[in-house]
Amino acid sequence: MPSIPDLNAGAPLLQAAVTLGLALLLLHLHRRHGKSHFLWWAVALLARVLSVAAIVSFMLTGQEPFLFLHQVFLGWTALGFVYAAQVFSRQLAWSPRFLLLVAVPVGWSYVAIFVLESFALAAGTAVVLLALATAWAGIVFVRYRRRTGSPAAGFLAGVMLLWAVHHLDYPLLRARGAWDPWGYYLDILFVLAMGAGILLLVIEEQREGLLTLTALSGDLRGDASADSRNALLTRPLGLRGVRGAALFRAHAGVIAPVRGVGDCAGWGVDGVPREIHALVAAAATAGRTRLEGRASVGSEAPAFAAALPLRADPEATDLLVIIGDVAAPFAALDDAILDVVGEQVGHALEHADLSARLAARTHDLERLSLRMLQEHEEQRRRLGRELHDETAQIFSALKLQLGLLREEVAPEVQERIDRLIAWVNRGTGSVRTATEGLRPALLDDLGLLPALRALAAEVREWGGLEVEFDASGWPATARGRLAHDAEVALFRAQQEALSNVVRHAHASRVGLSLAIRDGRAHLRIHDDGVGLAPELLVRAASGPGRSGLIGMRERLAAVGGGLSLTVPEGGGLLVEVHVPVRDR
Repeated sequence: MPSIPDLNAGAPLLQAAVTLGLALLLLHLHRRHGKSHFLWWAVALLARVLSVAAIVSFMLTGQEPFLFLHQVFLGWTALGFVYAAQVFSRQLAWSPRFLLLVAVPVGWSYVAIFVLESFALAAGTAVVLLALATAWAGIVFVRYRRRTGSPAAGFLAGVMLLWAVHHLDYPLLRARGAWDPWGYYLDILFVLAMGAGILLLVIEEQREGLLTLTALSGDLRGDASADSRNALLTRPLGLRGVRGAALFRAHAGVIAPVRGVGDCAGWGVDGVPREIHALVAAAATAGRTRLEGRASVGSEAPAFAAALPLRADPEATDLLVIIGDVAAPFAALDDAILDVVGEQVGHALEHADLSARLAARTHDLERLSLRMLQEHEEQRRRLGRELHDETAQIFSALKLQLGLLREEVAPEVQERIDRLIAWVNRGTGSVRTATEGLRPALLDDLGLLPALRALAAEVREWGGLEVEFDASGWPATARGRLAHDAEVALFRAQQEALSNVVRHAHASRVGLSLAIRDGRAHLRIHDDGVGLAPELLVRAASGPGRSGLIGMRERLAAVGGGLSLTVPEGGGLLVEVHVPVRDR
């Protein structure tokens, strides 16, 4: 019968208790997060607990079956470490053929214990196998660290590699009693370090998941005019291990990709992998959010995938799918959190859609407003032309006929005809004034700057104001750089502003300036009148007010311009309008 030195059972039992605690923690993590590698790490550690319990039983009883069980459980521990590492790195699915490997430690331990009766051979083989399995796990974490930059994975890699080296001291030191009980205490430290590393990895994944959700919600809180769905898809590509993202739409039992980026870009043309389609269907109906592992050899499905239902529309559901080579960004988060976040993101997308539709409707209304203003201006032009060509001509003919008639009548009748001719002159003047108000000929004939100067001169004459017009900032090459509608808008703005100064400002002086800067034409009208109270200024600048200001604001907005009213420190009122200019 093989022999083993007498050892103090307290240290191994303490190691078994600590290992059992870590195994229970891993089982809890598996139950909490549903990740398979937690389960297999727990299975490997439970086998290690059983191996320690068997060796302690052998020490107390000297019965060979306990030594046999110790060797079997130690071999299973090694196999558990190897398989857990493969599940973590490659999402290796369980296969019945793996049972053949499970039988190897049983057969070898039986031969070593009951046939060869060599404890050194049995213990040495098992320990070398355990050391290699632990080193393999360390190498897996090294590769994961290189691929993702995970500090927790780097810490775990160091722990597992050092632990592998420590396993090799068993046949050299501990089997001879030279490392008792300190070797077991080192095992306990490595178990605790492994537990700390796994918890750090979980915290790291949770942080990654929260960063994902923060990134998504941050993009959706941005400018509503941006494409929120593109932002929703492209942002996850910057996260650890993510290779692609896609947005799906589930409606009336039909699931179809809306758009994708990265490795998901071709799903709309090449088709969606069967496993991903099943994941999206499950997420749309039952709220399942994860897919781990490949369904079959050669499958096109990624190693990791997560589907986040974005529930906003009761008749249809949008789903965000993220795929990658490492744990999905949502995998460490509770489903309850994902449900709430998915609902919020869904509402944010719905809000973005509404904002986009509102922006499109606003654009349509602006185009309609511009069209109405153009029609209005055309009506004014037509009416002015008819007044000039028809009504004015009728008055001229009437005046001519009255003049001829005056030469043929008695002197007492000539006075009455003179009064009629005076009325005709007044009518002609009124028609001319109305015609110029409807459509100033100078704007068509000479251009914007002469028309604005003429308008200022008219106000100087009939308004009794001191008017200064500064066009030093208006280059000689500016003609033709403004669209016709923009010129009309500037002219009408100056016309309305000067009219308001004459009627309401009680001013004695008004200054005007016209300039081009920053790609826009700027017109300033500043008077020295009574100005406006702050509340009236706010109402006049942005809210309901006089019809003249409303028309001015709408006309400028229709051509891409704007209006501002301010009260300078020196008093009075400053009206500033601007319209875009064309590129040269």
